[in-house]
Amino acid sequence: MAIPKVCFDRVLPRNRFRPQTLVRTRRGGPMRAISPLGVLWMNGSTLRVRFLGGTASQKSIAREQALWWTEHANLKFEFGTDPNSEIRIAFDRNDGAWSYVGTEAREIPVNRPTMNLGFLDGGTAAHEFGHAIGLAHEHQNPAGGIEWNEAEVIRALAGPPNFWDEATARHNVLHKYLANQINGTTFDPDSIMLYFFPKEWTLNGVETKANEILSAMDKAFVAGAKMYPKTDTGTDKATVIKVNDSKRTAAEIGMPGEEDLFRFQANTAGTYTIETRGNTDVFMKLFGPDSETDVIAEDDDSGLATNARISRPLTAGEYYVQIRHYNQQQGTGKYSITVKKN
Repeated sequence: MAIPKVCFDRVLPRNRFRPQTLVRTRRGGPMRAISPLGVLWMNGSTLRVRFLGGTASQKSIAREQALWWTEHANLKFEFGTDPNSEIRIAFDRNDGAWSYVGTEAREIPVNRPTMNLGFLDGGTAAHEFGHAIGLAHEHQNPAGGIEWNEAEVIRALAGPPNFWDEATARHNVLHKYLANQINGTTFDPDSIMLYFFPKEWTLNGVETKANEILSAMDKAFVAGAKMYPKTDTGTDKATVIKVNDSKRTAAEIGMPGEEDLFRFQANTAGTYTIETRGNTDVFMKLFGPDSETDVIAEDDDSGLATNARISRPLTAGEYYVQIRHYNQQQGTGKYSITVKKN
């Protein structure tokens, strides 16, 4: 029996088991494919990609398959040599294939890769770029119906080509997300985020197949309202907030899963406080300066009652504030927001 190559699902340890709120489609039906909550880039972002070595052929394959996603998702990849690139790709044949998931790449030092393409079989590069934009392994979908023969999986993955210890095998294959940690619930057997696993690895005879292209549901999922819809113009639609305005900016989360986006200009360095008011339980993210991909801070309930509040020193530049309801499945409501320089 041939042992499949399986990629590392690199999730930072502090986020691996972080509970989140279950999200479904606006129409109430389940989504296929899964994405851990809290790791998505701002919709409409341009993600810079830098190669750390690699042949012309390897780079060409990576570029081509990365663009499979941007045909459907409201994201852009900009390939170049910027040392601060969000995605940095190595081609170490001795390190397998892996990628950090979504915005967790921003926490990796800029001199280290956030993705490795140690092999480029089939749709491997597209699979890893799926991780890079926030998607998880489909076999770790809690609705997958896979009953693992754990002893056999651990034994098989201990040998070539993976050479994993038990903890690594459990993290990358046997561990499933909880339903409240992900977007999406229904299992997609055609997802490019799913690897081939032989039936000998399961107790119920389930065998998966290698998928080399994006499935119809992969495409629909990343283009959907909870990922990167192209109907949303991204930062272009951000509401401008004037710093130290005497009047609070009124806003409303009108539909479950909606995310509101604001922008403000810090003309001089100093301590700025962004806070919401109202009866709506909101969650806040702050991006910048002059970047739609650098997450500076996140907050849930540091404000009054269930309001969000971020107060920190900022350099001069433009900043983005993203607000969502804590309960992404059902939450709606009105609130207001201000930005003050202390």
